[in-house]
Amino acid sequence: MAPVTRRARIASGLALTAATALLLASCAAEASGTADASGDSAVDAATATSLADFGTLADLETAAKAEGQLNVIALPRDWANYGEILDLFAEKYPEITINEQSPDVSSAEEIQAAETNKGLDTAPDVFDLGLTVALQSTDQFAPYQVETWDDIPAELKEPTGLFVGDYGGYMSIGYDSSKFPAPAALDDLLGADYKGSVAINGDPTQAGAAFAAVGLATVQSDGTLDDFQPGIDFFGELQSAGNLLKVDVTTATVASGETPVVFDWDYLNAAHTADNDNWEVVVLDGVGYAGYYNQAINVDAPNPAAARLWQEFLYSDEVQNLWLKGGARPVRMEAMIEAGTIDTDLADALPEAPAETVVPTEEQSENAGTLLGEKWAAAVQ
Repeated sequence: MAPVTRRARIASGLALTAATALLLASCAAEASGTADASGDSAVDAATATSLADFGTLADLETAAKAEGQLNVIALPRDWANYGEILDLFAEKYPEITINEQSPDVSSAEEIQAAETNKGLDTAPDVFDLGLTVALQSTDQFAPYQVETWDDIPAELKEPTGLFVGDYGGYMSIGYDSSKFPAPAALDDLLGADYKGSVAINGDPTQAGAAFAAVGLATVQSDGTLDDFQPGIDFFGELQSAGNLLKVDVTTATVASGETPVVFDWDYLNAAHTADNDNWEVVVLDGVGYAGYYNQAINVDAPNPAAARLWQEFLYSDEVQNLWLKGGARPVRMEAMIEAGTIDTDLADALPEAPAETVVPTEEQSENAGTLLGEKWAAAVQ
C-alpha cells in the first residue's frame, strides 16, 4: 500500500466520530476543595461543574488568575500540536504560570502522580488520558461540562463530564522509507527486513497509543475487539522473530533512526516528517482502529479554577483548530463544520479515513485492559 497522503476530505474527521460508540455509564465522583483563591466563598472552584457556577468566563478567568498556577502533565510539545496550545494559553493568561510536568509519562503514570502528590501544590490539575485508563480512574476526576458541551457527541463524553473526548485519529505505521519498504499488510512486519526495528509507543497496559497498536493488530488479524488475544499473539510473534524493538518512541528516537518503524496515531507519526525527510506513514488496508484521548480534571486539583479555565480554553474554536493543525481530529469538528468555524484548509489536509473503522466500547476496553494485564508481559518477554 502506498503511504497515506494529506489530501483527503473534511468528511474524514466525521468518519472517526461516527465510528465511535462508547457505552459510557453515568459515573459520579466526590469533589473537594476550598473556596476559590479570590476569597469569594460563594464560588467554590473545586466543586464547580460548569461555567454557570462562576457566573461568566470573565469570573472564571479572575479566579484562575488569582490562583496563578496550572499544573499539566504528560503533554509533549510535539504531540498533537500541544506546544503551540500551551504557548497560546501562556500568552493569553500571563498571570498564570504553566508547570509542564513529566511530558513523556503514560496515562497510568498521570494517575499515579495525582495519587502520590495528593494534597501537594505539585499535583497535576488536569489529565490527558487514553480511554482505558480514564474508565479505570473515574474516582480521581471532578465532573465539569464546558460551555461548548452540547457540541461534543454524546458517545464521546461521560454524561456528567468526568472525562470528555478531546482529539482523535487512526492507528498507523510510520517508517523510514530509505531503509524499509512500505508495509502492505501487518504480517510484512514479521519479515527479516524489519529485524529489530518495530516499536510501539509505550506499554499497552499503561499507554493509550500502545493499547491501540494491539487493537489494530487484533482487527488486522481477523479478530474482533471483544478479544485482544490475536493482537497479543501478533506482538508475541514479532518478539519471537526478533523484530520487536523495546524502546520508548520519542521525536529524538525517530530523528536519530533508533526507532525506524513505529506503531502510533496517524497525527503523531505524521509529525515525524519534520524530523526525518524519509519518514512515511501508512494506514493499512482493511479494518482501521480509531480512538480519542480524553480530558479530565483532578478531583484534588491544587488549582481548581485554572483547571476549569484550561478545559474551557481547550474546547474553544481556536484551540480545536490548533489540534487540527497538529493533524488530529478535534472532538467538536462536526459542530464547527456546521457553524463555519472549522479551518477548512487544515481539515481538507487530513488523511482519508479507512473504509471500515472500529473503536472499542467501554466494556471492550475494560476487558482488553484486563487481558493485557494478564498476558502482555509473558508474550513479549
